[in-house]
Amino acid sequence: MRQIAMQARVTGRVQGVAFRAWTRARAETLGLSGWVRNNGDGSVSALFCGNEDAVETMIGELWDGPGAASVTDVQTEAASHDAAHTGFRILH
Repeated sequence: MRQIAMQARVTGRVQGVAFRAWTRARAETLGLSGWVRNNGDGSVSALFCGNEDAVETMIGELWDGPGAASVTDVQTEAASHDAAHTGFRILH
């Protein structure tokens, strides 16, 4: 399967609801590497690197998020593998 990297920006009620921890747990379960972080505008950004099917699954799951989240939009764009990391981290 093809390896890809995608960056996502998630908006809505996504901060203060354990969105980053949930994202890391789901990404690790799917075998993805990358990172997730809160943005100053109240959104969350993430980079997912790995198997194309797993990355697409993760992007789809961002629309649901953890139980307390209320996602209004998920914007994605292809990213460079040069930005890939080993493991999945929460950035502060």
